[in-house]
Amino acid sequence: MRREGRRGFTLIELLVVVAIVGILAGIAIVNYLIALQRAKQRRTMADMRTIAQAWESKGAETHGYNVAGFTFPSVNVTDAQLDQLLSPTYAKTLPKVDGWNRSLAFALDQPIGGPTASTYAIRSSGSDGAYEGTYTPGPITHFECDIVYANGAFVCYPEK
Repeated sequence: MRREGRRGFTLIELLVVVAIVGILAGIAIVNYLIALQRAKQRRTMADMRTIAQAWESKGAETHGYNVAGFTFPSVNVTDAQLDQLLSPTYAKTLPKVDGWNRSLAFALDQPIGGPTASTYAIRSSGSDGAYEGTYTPGPITHFECDIVYANGAFVCYPEK
């Protein structure tokens, strides 16, 4: 039996359209969340470069040459000490947090005020907020992995 004069969509047609829209929205949300994490990694890397440029400028002025290293130094540097060393001479303001709004970690191989440090490092704990014990140099594939910058180069960095 067909009803003449009534127009519209059947329930099945509407359910199919809603299902397709739901699938497309799910794909878009996943891609958005991945892009958001990548943006946080890139922001963290840019902030680390800013700090490193200031540290390198100070090293050039004090005639210290830094060689690349892969072991995170043992002498921790606080935010206040970093400001005292580098601000405002080498950088007006220094970033203190990474893209996930967690504190960056700074370290030297020598205590401040002692012998001239030859190694410095900056690291972010990544999205999980926990620092790893050892680092394998090269690209990282997970958002949870630490991002490490030491002596002019990234040791652990996001894969492109």
